[in-house]
Amino acid sequence: VQLVESGGGLVQAGGSLKLSCAASGTIFSIINMGWYRQAPEKQRELVALKPNAGNAEYGDSVRGRFTISRDVTKNTVYLQMNSLKPEDTAVYYCRAAVQEYADYGVEHHWGKGTPVTVSS
Repeated sequence: VQLVESGGGLVQAGGSLKLSCAASGTIFSIINMGWYRQAPEKQRELVALKPNAGNAEYGDSVRGRFTISRDVTKNTVYLQMNSLKPEDTAVYYCRAAVQEYADYGVEHHWGKGTPVTVSS
């Protein structure tokens, strides 16, 4: 399973960006897809997670500004980021919980990350 992120870049504070992540490979089912981020010298943290059923989950620092969505037909997850702040600067990683075959367990896969820089 491969996850490929896109959409990162440089934006001014108050601006918006939309990230995309597409999963490909041997996929029977994707249980959830989400976004994490890691700023320099900080631990990786949850940004948003979208399960197949139920509500999305957001990190406290982004709730109300970021929106996660999925296109299950395309195995793709999106992250709409509005009202960006300099403290949102980080590498954003996509993660998917995938069942590759019907009788397999669930494994977590990570993308390589896409950098987001918010200037003040």
